[in-house]
Amino acid sequence: MKKILLINAHPKEESLCTALAEQYTAGAKEVRHEIKIINLRDLELSQYINFTHQELPKLSADLIEAQKLITWADHLVFVYPIWWATPPALFKLFFEVIFHTGFAFQYQKSTGMIPKWDKLLPNKSARVLVTMDTPPWYYKLFMGEPGYKMMKNNLLFCGFSSVRKNYFGIVKTSSEKQRQNWLKNAYKIGLKE
Repeated sequence: MKKILLINAHPKEESLCTALAEQYTAGAKEVRHEIKIINLRDLELSQYINFTHQELPKLSADLIEAQKLITWADHLVFVYPIWWATPPALFKLFFEVIFHTGFAFQYQKSTGMIPKWDKLLPNKSARVLVTMDTPPWYYKLFMGEPGYKMMKNNLLFCGFSSVRKNYFGIVKTSSEKQRQNWLKNAYKIGLKE
């Protein structure tokens, strides 16, 4: 049994991302994983829009709780749309505020030119469930998967052993049948975690 934290980064409740999150959750619960959910739209993030990284942010109670859930989880699932080739601004703001020095990583004392750090969130895995209006094959082959690379190489460097991905698109031109198949697929992914 895994402890899973699902983070839905779509700013609207009525979205394909929310439907995918619900199906993934249903599948994960069926195989008795313990799952908790954070919807970023429900958090008090707007007050941090001018956060400059020069000092640690004073976190609100809901963000402190989010950190506790991240620490608790073995596996994190991020559900978000691709907008302008990467996740939405709400998602990036969440990472900037939550995954800061002292929580996700800690700089080591170093005399070299390249800083070194300790990973403070070890032994975790992640999955991204991503919707897009770009054909997934085009996003992979010609765009180079900038959103996935941002997640794997830059945001989850703090101890995540693996970051798996599932793309759902083209959303804009999809039929009801395609969307239903995507929801079934999200359910199966939850079953197989």
